[in-house]
Amino acid sequence: MAKFDTRLFDRALSARIMRRWADKAERAKTVDLVTLQKQSRRARKLKGYLDHLIHVAEYRLAKPLVGSDKFFKPHNADWLWRPQIWRGPLPKPGIASAISKSAIGDELTLFHDCTLSEMGVRQLRNLREADLAPYGLRLEVYRFDGTFLSLVLELPEDCTEGLAKSHLLRLDAIIETEQPIEIFARLNIRHGPNTEQIVRELPLDQKDITVEFDLAYTNLNEKRVEKAWIDLIFEGPEMNEIILRDLTFSRSPRAKL
Repeated sequence: MAKFDTRLFDRALSARIMRRWADKAERAKTVDLVTLQKQSRRARKLKGYLDHLIHVAEYRLAKPLVGSDKFFKPHNADWLWRPQIWRGPLPKPGIASAISKSAIGDELTLFHDCTLSEMGVRQLRNLREADLAPYGLRLEVYRFDGTFLSLVLELPEDCTEGLAKSHLLRLDAIIETEQPIEIFARLNIRHGPNTEQIVRELPLDQKDITVEFDLAYTNLNEKRVEKAWIDLIFEGPEMNEIILRDLTFSRSPRAKL
């Protein structure tokens, strides 16, 4: 009851203050100059607080909401997913001088064969109006003396539940690079002792990147599917900054011919 009364009192007080300032504004043309000067000083001080509140509010409210799963969804999709890295904050947001097999959250792992690691990985907050994902991932590479660099993303179990050769797996991404680079996405599906692989090059010349993996062209044993993962492979990453603003996945039944 006390908490309710406090809220009620705060609302009444706020309404009273607003009425007082509305009245002062209405009388500003006729009030004496001494009073007007005092009111002006108080109004300017109050305006400073209000401007700061509005600025912070607009900044925070413009950002995508943490945990958001808002993204393009094919109308017939039976599975949708945005990895945690792009949904919410990581306990450890960054890794400097990242060694091979560095875990980035619970779903992503960095692999490379550099003798001396001169690269860093950091989660960042997306702030652009066009961003739907709350967070992005920045990969900074300086001197690179290795032969490969990749990010391996484990797909969740519900991706492989009921997975069939009649399915299309779709990857949508928003990626920015400081220098031109080739990036490939390789889908891996383990079924029994075998692993099916499909490789697609990401069309980085497009603002919204989409690639599809058609399982109809694989030798997938639907009854023995165990797990699936995606390799993002970066060709010639030296002296480059790569920002993965968003990464989402969907699964849809393939249209019957």
